[in-house]
Amino acid sequence: MAVSTSPPADLSAALVLEPVAAADWLVILPVAWCLAIGALLVMLRRPIGLHPFIAIAGLAGLVVIDALLLHHVIVSGPVTMVMGRWLPPFGIAFTVDLTGALFALAASVVALAGGVYSLCDINDSGRRYGFYPFLMLLMAGVSGAFLTGDIFNLYVWFEVLLISSFGLIVLGSEREQIDGAVKYGFLNLVATTLFLVATGYLYASFGTLNMADIARKAEGLRGTAPLMTLTALFLLAFGMKAAAFPVNFWLPASYHTPRVVVSALFAGLLTKVGIYALIRVTVMLLPMEREELSFVIAVVGALTMLVGVFGALAQSDFRRMLGYLVISGIGSILAGIAVGGPGGIGGAIFYALHSMLVMTALYFASGVAAKLGGSFSLSSLSGLYRRHAGFAAISLMLAFAVSGLPPFSGFWPKVMLVKAALDIGAWWLAAALLVTGFLTTIATGRFFLLAYWRDTAGGQGAADEAQIPVAILLPLGVLTLLTLAIGLYPEPLLATIQSAAAGLSEPSSYLNSVFPGAAR
Repeated sequence: MAVSTSPPADLSAALVLEPVAAADWLVILPVAWCLAIGALLVMLRRPIGLHPFIAIAGLAGLVVIDALLLHHVIVSGPVTMVMGRWLPPFGIAFTVDLTGALFALAASVVALAGGVYSLCDINDSGRRYGFYPFLMLLMAGVSGAFLTGDIFNLYVWFEVLLISSFGLIVLGSEREQIDGAVKYGFLNLVATTLFLVATGYLYASFGTLNMADIARKAEGLRGTAPLMTLTALFLLAFGMKAAAFPVNFWLPASYHTPRVVVSALFAGLLTKVGIYALIRVTVMLLPMEREELSFVIAVVGALTMLVGVFGALAQSDFRRMLGYLVISGIGSILAGIAVGGPGGIGGAIFYALHSMLVMTALYFASGVAAKLGGSFSLSSLSGLYRRHAGFAAISLMLAFAVSGLPPFSGFWPKVMLVKAALDIGAWWLAAALLVTGFLTTIATGRFFLLAYWRDTAGGQGAADEAQIPVAILLPLGVLTLLTLAIGLYPEPLLATIQSAAAGLSEPSSYLNSVFPGAAR
């Protein structure tokens, strides 16, 4: 019998041979957890009444997992896990740094709040048509987008969350929802196509789609590869996903059509995934190109802010106004990306996290207002303060928060962005930020005065406060308390955000987690 004399193959250059540390499994656990809970919900189609409680328990578990992941990254630095043990750039990598972990935790908190709110907003018909499996699939896509270390898989997770969002937006099959879904779907498919084109162009230029590999190769290819074209394509694709001017018109045409909880989840999560992708690609992978396009990004940011806030001022429907405020907030984040540096990038991250919490809570508030007043229209809403003074106080706090007023979470990122703009001499951008905040105060104040403070028709107010279900009041109150707590004591979050911004601008620790010992 012949015996092979060839030496054993050395797999150390291609495969991970050491056992994976137990804590490192947290990197992929959020995605696996969401997919597993979603699959369980699909299998349990008959006892439909169990769906909300399984989903809420799953989302609570997701919050715990993401909190543990954030703690692990704070203690150990960026963490990488590759699929099939193949070393990067051959294996698909999940790489989590402080930015991704912060976004993932904020997203899970928003989703848990939405799950609790849905107890009173999603009826049996919505449950039968799959609200909760779609919600878990949405969170799998959102979590995957925040945690992946591969550009193509970022595209894949975008597709996953888009598929689930299509199912959520048409839930109910009303004419208005179908109309909103068509507008939402068409523009997002265009953006996804641009993203795919840019990804193919990127692979042709770099020969890799691993983010860390791209970051370390970009400097050497700067003179030969069309990096400015690539950056412009990504800017357009992600700008459309985030509803930046001038490709923002799909958002206010669609976000007011689905159920309130779906609108709230969309406002808190979907545009922020686009912003996260834009920050990741332009700040960490292509920083020189971001610097060259900074003026263009700043102009787009200023126009997005002003178009959003002027649109909000013109609205007489609560949810339509909130859609424009989402757009205005995206402009503020773009201003931070344009300014760059620790102040600008940190302010952009802080504002995005703040917006995820506050805009979700404001959509919840719009649902409560419609339940108390019977309509989302300002012409019909009145006397909400008389009906429920506690709810009116919560709404006023959220109006202050979204306007960037102290002592709420929106104040600190606004200060960071204005200071960062002034530090580089961009006084006009700082002025746009301040004017936007002032006009947002007017827009939300107008709504509060007319819908809450104005007396009911004929001067007859409700004698007793209306009862708001605990399932609605609890998530609304918790999100409001979070915005207040961040505003009153921002230091721990601010320190983490500053470290996250520094890690994006100088990603040596990120690169070392993917390629140990690599130097940029």
